[in-house]
Amino acid sequence: MQKNDTFSIKTILTGAQMLFVAFGALVLVPLLTGLDPNVALFTAGIGTLLFQVVTKGQVPIFLASSFAFIAPIIAAVQMWGVPATMGGLMAAGFAYMLLSLLVKFKGVAMLHKILPPVVVGPVIMVIGLALAPVAVNMAMGKSGDGSIQIIDYNSAIYISLFSLVVTLIFAVWGKGVFKLIPILAGVVAGYCLSLAMGVVQFDAVTNAQWFAVPNFTWPEFKWQAILFMVPVAIAPAIEHIGDMMAISQVTNKDFLKKPGLHRTLFGDGLATSAASLFGGPPNTTYSEVTGAVMLTKNFNPKVMMWTAVIAIILAFVAKMGSGLQTIPVPVMGGIMILLFGSIAVVGLNTLVKSGDDLTAPRNLSIVALILVCGIGGMHIGGSQFSLEGVSLCAILGIVLNLVLPKAQSQES
Repeated sequence: MQKNDTFSIKTILTGAQMLFVAFGALVLVPLLTGLDPNVALFTAGIGTLLFQVVTKGQVPIFLASSFAFIAPIIAAVQMWGVPATMGGLMAAGFAYMLLSLLVKFKGVAMLHKILPPVVVGPVIMVIGLALAPVAVNMAMGKSGDGSIQIIDYNSAIYISLFSLVVTLIFAVWGKGVFKLIPILAGVVAGYCLSLAMGVVQFDAVTNAQWFAVPNFTWPEFKWQAILFMVPVAIAPAIEHIGDMMAISQVTNKDFLKKPGLHRTLFGDGLATSAASLFGGPPNTTYSEVTGAVMLTKNFNPKVMMWTAVIAIILAFVAKMGSGLQTIPVPVMGGIMILLFGSIAVVGLNTLVKSGDDLTAPRNLSIVALILVCGIGGMHIGGSQFSLEGVSLCAILGIVLNLVLPKAQSQES
């Protein structure tokens, strides 16, 4: 591509294509957590533009809703409400930026020393598995906590299984661009079956305006929510390193050196804090978009800027957001079963790739305590001070890793 093609039709259309690839996963997070999908589109666009400014427009990356935060957002909203959750997410973005400074001045090795695979792996697994009951409840047509039967069980099972099977088919056997949109394919297929079975309610779409300002929510700051959310930034920060390595391999450029991992990490953190300012989910790099870049061989970061601009424009189409919110619970539940399991597998893969001996008493103790405390719902403290979920697991893992003595073969 030439440098003067920023406003060419080809660049704009390619940007729209990238949004299509990321769209299913982008809106899934707000739909699962109860946030506004139009706000998520807006903040994904804003976050991507900020990332491009921080990285000097050198990395062909689009940022959008982070799966790692789904479980913590659901839990935080139930305990403190959306505004306080946004305050916690803003703090998580600042934690991200502090990690970037650590990388800049101490190097990536220091980050791995504090957060080795034996800590990061099981923490990611907890993120995926802690809310497994929510996915199963939704797949059976219930509310996330299982207290309300929203859709008849028999209808819900057919819809959720169909959504899941279509997602699996696209993920495993899809070719070309179809392999990049398994979530979108599953949502569309499940929605079509739901329409045929008459379980979709269109009142919200009928009553919505065509165009409107997204339902922005401003953050409030409660230290309980901040303490709960900040450690969650560990998982996507580590995953971000892998994403940067992947896009570097695809483009044959070393983005860890130029513009530098510290810049890309800072860009992610800034995008997450900016998203929380408007009530949107945290931003992160997208593997689907990396796959699309590899497939199209289009390495121009300007394409991602157009993807961001188009996302911002679509955010003001109110009927689209209302339409997305008509997607029935079992469609989301079927896809969540695969999604949460996939996140857990990412954590398991982190452990496997590290080559650490998990039967060694030290490693066994760290992994076991993180998993049981996280999945079992352990919490420490009361109403004024409480640690639970991923935040408890992350702190527990870091402390154990620093305190427990390493075997002689593990000493550096």
